[in-house]
Amino acid sequence: MKRVDLIRAIEGLGCDFVRHGGKHDWYRNPATGVSQPVPRHREIKDSLARHIIKMLSNPAAPPASNPQG
Repeated sequence: MKRVDLIRAIEGLGCDFVRHGGKHDWYRNPATGVSQPVPRHREIKDSLARHIIKMLSNPAAPPASNPQG
């Protein structure tokens, strides 16, 4: 996957750029507080791209509980 496409996907999830690292850029999902490094290569392996997207995506919202009381 091209890095540009991965960045678009990450930003589409609502993630924000945090900082430049030595060889990686860091992105954070403000809703979950999870941060992930994104390598600064033109091509990123698909398995790594899927992992980054999985870690930064919002988890499914739990069903609303209906307490009896």
